[in-house]
Amino acid sequence: MGDAARAARERARTARTARTARTEERGRAREVARALRAAVRGEVADDAGARALVTMDASNYRRVPLAVVAPRDADDVAAALAVCREHGTPVVPRGGGTSIAGQATGTGVVLDLTRHMDAVLSVDPGARTAVVQPGVVLDDLCRAAGAHGLTFGPDPSTHSRCTLGGMIGNNSCGSHSVAWGTTADNVRALDVLTYGGERARLTRGGDGVPERLRAGVRELVRGELARLRTGFPELPRRISGYALDALLPERGEDWARAFTGSEGTLGVVTAATVGLVERPGARVLAVLGYPDESAAAEAAVTLLPYGPLTVEGMAGDLVPEAERTALPRGGAWLFVEVGGTDAAGARAAAERLCRAAAGDAAGHALVTDPAGQRALWRVREDASGTATRMPDGSEAWPGWEDCAVPPARLGAYLRDFRALLADHGLRGLPYGHFGDGCIHVRIDFDLIGEAGIARFRRFSADLADLVVAHGGSLSGEHGDGQARAELLPRMYGPETVELFGRFKDLWDPDGGLNPGMLVRPHRLDENLRFAPLPRDPLPVVYGYPDDGGDFTAAVRRCVGVAKCRNPAGGPGVMCPSYRATGEERHSTRGRARLLHEMLAGEVVTGGWRSEEVHEALDLCLSCKGCRRDCPVGVDMATYKAEFLHHHYAGRRRPMSHYTMGRLPLWLRAVAATRTAPLLNALARTPLAAPAKRLGGIAPEREIPPLPRAPFLRRWRRHRRGNPGGGGPRVVLWPDTFTDHLSPEAGEAAVRVLEAAGLDVVPPPGAGRVCCGLTWVSTGQLDGARRVLRRTLDRLEPVLEAGLPVVVLEPPCAAALRTDAPELLPDDPRAKRLAASVRTFAQALEEYAPDWTPPRLDRPVAGQTHCHQHAVLGDAAERRLRERAGLTGELSDGCCGLAGNFGFEKGHFEVSAACAEEKLLPSVRAAAPGTVLLADGYSCRTQLAQLGGRRARHLAEVLAEALEQQERQERQESPGRRE
Repeated sequence: MGDAARAARERARTARTARTARTEERGRAREVARALRAAVRGEVADDAGARALVTMDASNYRRVPLAVVAPRDADDVAAALAVCREHGTPVVPRGGGTSIAGQATGTGVVLDLTRHMDAVLSVDPGARTAVVQPGVVLDDLCRAAGAHGLTFGPDPSTHSRCTLGGMIGNNSCGSHSVAWGTTADNVRALDVLTYGGERARLTRGGDGVPERLRAGVRELVRGELARLRTGFPELPRRISGYALDALLPERGEDWARAFTGSEGTLGVVTAATVGLVERPGARVLAVLGYPDESAAAEAAVTLLPYGPLTVEGMAGDLVPEAERTALPRGGAWLFVEVGGTDAAGARAAAERLCRAAAGDAAGHALVTDPAGQRALWRVREDASGTATRMPDGSEAWPGWEDCAVPPARLGAYLRDFRALLADHGLRGLPYGHFGDGCIHVRIDFDLIGEAGIARFRRFSADLADLVVAHGGSLSGEHGDGQARAELLPRMYGPETVELFGRFKDLWDPDGGLNPGMLVRPHRLDENLRFAPLPRDPLPVVYGYPDDGGDFTAAVRRCVGVAKCRNPAGGPGVMCPSYRATGEERHSTRGRARLLHEMLAGEVVTGGWRSEEVHEALDLCLSCKGCRRDCPVGVDMATYKAEFLHHHYAGRRRPMSHYTMGRLPLWLRAVAATRTAPLLNALARTPLAAPAKRLGGIAPEREIPPLPRAPFLRRWRRHRRGNPGGGGPRVVLWPDTFTDHLSPEAGEAAVRVLEAAGLDVVPPPGAGRVCCGLTWVSTGQLDGARRVLRRTLDRLEPVLEAGLPVVVLEPPCAAALRTDAPELLPDDPRAKRLAASVRTFAQALEEYAPDWTPPRLDRPVAGQTHCHQHAVLGDAAERRLRERAGLTGELSDGCCGLAGNFGFEKGHFEVSAACAEEKLLPSVRAAAPGTVLLADGYSCRTQLAQLGGRRARHLAEVLAEALEQQERQERQESPGRRE
């Protein structure tokens, strides 16, 4: 037998063995899941979709669990542990899944503590404490405490989605730790369950600890007093390892503190009593500029005597250009927050601090406006995501995210760190908690190729030695997990690490809780999340220009920081379906995880035909909010369109794809046959119900009335009497919605643009140009490309002349700006068209800058279209409203209709929930006389159908004001009355 034949037989044997192992594993998983369902009142899920959602956290690691359990209370946790103990199955407690060291992943049963165990049980303002369940989100606790003028001190950048249980597991800190310490400093008591089923209440003295455990731990401590007193570095952010020194007699034998930071390896927290701190009456943000981050780091420690609440550092390569206008000159900045009992006191304290810093800082700025402070803090908080892309667009990853050194050593450490990066040919963008000596950084490791992984391992060892040489801790905030635990002997020595193992065994002799973490860990280069992904780019339709044309690289963008787990009422647009359902699979991260597992093919099988992915994407509104709000620019609307294209290739599609997905064709046919009155009449008869059913339209929806004549037909009549002016020429794009459903918006736009002195013309072949939006949103990408090519052919004279194209409908403008060039990357005309697109307000600002709009001096309410927010921006619209005297803010978020989404059968409930989050309440609360604005046809339709209120395009409001102004001028002019 030849070598090739032997190799083939060996590969076949290996494949059979792997299949057998997978079959046995799934059989075991089903058996465990059956037992869990019989014992637990909460949900138990062992399907591929549920397991795929928790294979990863925000780290570089991936593990596939057997099942996911959402316990309802502590008794449910105990029941789940009993089943797992009986079957020898490990357990991993999980909160928001934002850990960056891999400790929220595992191969056994994942306990999802966010589903039901998420309550603030009580707040005691007198004692300044709160009792919470482990799944409560930090912001929810802070809101409850805020009613009493209190807050929880530690505040990681993920405060809107991280849980108290996760913070206790990792000993999280946040930007205010210089004032209020780590989570361990703020935990008073913990109720926990061990893997063995023992209940313990952890406080000082250990009275609530089972005697077996208490006696064993005390014996361990007594036998190692010298090591525990001398073997732990003294620094604010020493998070690595177990805090065994908290159990020393002179430290009060603090069991809660010793448990905090144990990463789910000792027990499962079922309730926590935490300390609260008084919220300052006022805050001022002092921003200090320095030449580079080392200079900023050296200055940070000098500011600590002035009692700041934060001392955060960021270098220029992480601050967007648009945000730098609010910053003093420099290449790096310290964000130093100062508090006071009132605004004057806070400002005076900030000015004292700035005077003290004047010798080192190149300049400073004081930000007292809360909105301005929030904008700058968002830049800092988003850094955990934005740092995953280098300035040239290449990928960067965690793994060495949060080393900490004594604050006085930070400047020197940063210089040595930069040198070490250069020695290994790596790049990173440091930022973080300079006042505590803790640095966050994402590094451009190659975690896919063998050589890159080997370099990752060598660098990790060298960096561990560097941190220890500076007297630091391998982890200064997020825990060791798998990323650093293997290197703990370099920090503590083998004897202390062996002591950690003995401590773990006293709590968990069966090794069932989060094995492979912290004690007897997996290697730091095992279980890497990218290992099962395809190496070669898949054949796809979109160009993915920011990801080298590689769909896999686009999916890799999601690093798991979970900003998309944005609760109802949160800022921005992302992610409306998660805000409506609260389910992970309907978040941007959840969908990205499912696509990752679809590409891996291990848990989610079937490739593009995967039903798990299809089910999750079904409730994606294609709002593109994630394209703007996600720190790493995940664009789930594009991924959904790509997926649907492949999912339905060669298969029959849902009827809604043929009806609403090809809506421009049907509306043109109606216009050509002049049958709008007939269809409007039929829509009011009993025939409407079966027609909606056949068309895949939600029965709850009304069919919008069609105008008797489309906009283009009306415009042609207008132009016969008004051939155009001599001002700058602009092309008004007759999008499908304006032309066939809302012609009044088009007529109003012509009226205003002409009043501003512009020569407004239709594009050549105006009735046949289209952006392809409805084909894109339903994943009919071959059709979208045909439509766009036909459009580009007709627009060649416009492109040759370099004319601006004014688009009234935001999603159509967004499609021309982004989808067109990404669907036709090889056609330079698509990029030229994208560059020529202007919104209504942008066109007025750019081509009629001296025009003065009519004054209305009225408040506004309504909706900024999600595509406007995500792709186009609304700065010009805001300025135009301000010039017209239209005051107030429009709602962000998503109206919930989102083109075809809200009309499709099965989507009405989620669509209505999205509208009820912000849009409808804001309109109901509007004062009489408020102008209702919505530039998007879908937003106007949603508001009319669910709110019973008519909103208008900004052009309509201005056109009406112009007419009123002209009437008034005619009445006031004697000559005209004659």
